[in-house]
Amino acid sequence: MRASVLVEKGVIELQERPVPRPLPGEVLVRVAAVGVCGSDVHYYQHGAIGDFVVREPLVLGHEISGQVVAVGEGVDAARVGERVAVDPQRPCRQCRACKTGRFNLCPFMEFYATPPVDGTFCEYVTAPADMAFAVPDSLSDESAALLEPLSVGIWAAHKAQVGPGDQVLVAGAGPIGAMVAQAVRARGATDVVVTDFVDSRRERITSFGATRALHPVADAEELAAMRADAFVDCTGATPAVLSGIRSVRPGGTAVLVGMGADEMPVPVSLVASREITLTGVFRYVDTWPRGIALTTSGAVHLDDMVTHRYSLEQVEEALNADSDPLSMKAVVVVHPTTTSSTSPAGGAA
Repeated sequence: MRASVLVEKGVIELQERPVPRPLPGEVLVRVAAVGVCGSDVHYYQHGAIGDFVVREPLVLGHEISGQVVAVGEGVDAARVGERVAVDPQRPCRQCRACKTGRFNLCPFMEFYATPPVDGTFCEYVTAPADMAFAVPDSLSDESAALLEPLSVGIWAAHKAQVGPGDQVLVAGAGPIGAMVAQAVRARGATDVVVTDFVDSRRERITSFGATRALHPVADAEELAAMRADAFVDCTGATPAVLSGIRSVRPGGTAVLVGMGADEMPVPVSLVASREITLTGVFRYVDTWPRGIALTTSGAVHLDDMVTHRYSLEQVEEALNADSDPLSMKAVVVVHPTTTSSTSPAGGAA
């Protein structure tokens, strides 16, 4: 099979590799579409994210849809031919985190495209059968792949304890900010305020769940006066985090999603005096069934987020797509199973 491989920082190479075989309890998936994530871009540009360092050639990509073409021992052969979206987590299932339903925190987790585990910018991958979720024909390959970043939004909304009628402040109008905005609207939030410095992103975000879009500096007074039920940061930028925490009402929640500095100052006295719950997001738990239901019901729109499509030979271009301010989400189309994924690759949708 063909695989797009990060051979060193900033260098992608198309290679021939053996097609993997499914082990007991696994399925073999012929990859249809793979979304490009900010973590893929970070590994490509910097060769590391925190303690995760690329020391050997690595296949990037973890937002995946495809079709089951073979099954391992113990898996129903009727699954062959099934279109699926794959949760990229492979927890140990034995540790305390796994046993208590928090497998996203498994210390022995294997995760696509997290060194040293290869990802999905290739033609075939194996996955645990119970992490490959059947998707209906009404869901495109691209939407099925984007269930992964939607899962981040769903989990963030869960951690933010969003409920009907809530006001939610979201920092960052990029792909994850858009996923969070849609997820909190689906949970009943009626005022979703998203901040971003980029004009085009603020203009676009009202199509993806936001009721209002503000400039972090020009609208600073309005933000300072806000008392949101929840704040979700999708930027990792220290000023955005601090401003957002100060905009949370007493008893509200602040959730950190964006990757930023390892350490930053926190207004401890404010957090304490307002009894603000400050928490983070690290992947997700049991979000694919929810994502499929939200997308098929029309509560969430994923196809409209795809602005650029590329082929497997163009992964390097896909990893540089975010340099375009008009880019929202880039997708690598490998073996499309739906007609919505057959638009010309290599540029804007």
